[in-house]
Amino acid sequence: MQITTKNRNNKSGFTLVEIMIVVAIIGLLAAIAVPNFVRARETAQKNAIINNLRVIESAKQQWALENKKASGDTPVATDLTPYLKGGNMPTAVAGETYTINAVNTEAHADLVAAINGATRLVITY
Repeated sequence: MQITTKNRNNKSGFTLVEIMIVVAIIGLLAAIAVPNFVRARETAQKNAIINNLRVIESAKQQWALENKKASGDTPVATDLTPYLKGGNMPTAVAGETYTINAVNTEAHADLVAAINGATRLVITY
């Protein structure tokens, strides 16, 4: 009886260099994608805040027209709830606070966060 051994030179799998190249490419793609994702999120938050200000301004103008209010009159949040969808003031998107202000004076949002590199940002519509 003769024992034969097979020569196992069949190499299958990936080399360390190939794996390192793939990891480097994934790291490069992540380095490009993450800042774009952060920028897109900040832009979406800013647009949502501007839309909330638009809704508040619209409700304020409707309140002033229906109640025959002058330019200097300032509504409170409960005055505006009948003119808002769902009867609620818009919710904060990024921790901002909304200031209604008087009729014919723009409402603004005060945001204390890091959006676009600023630590405090006041957005008016």
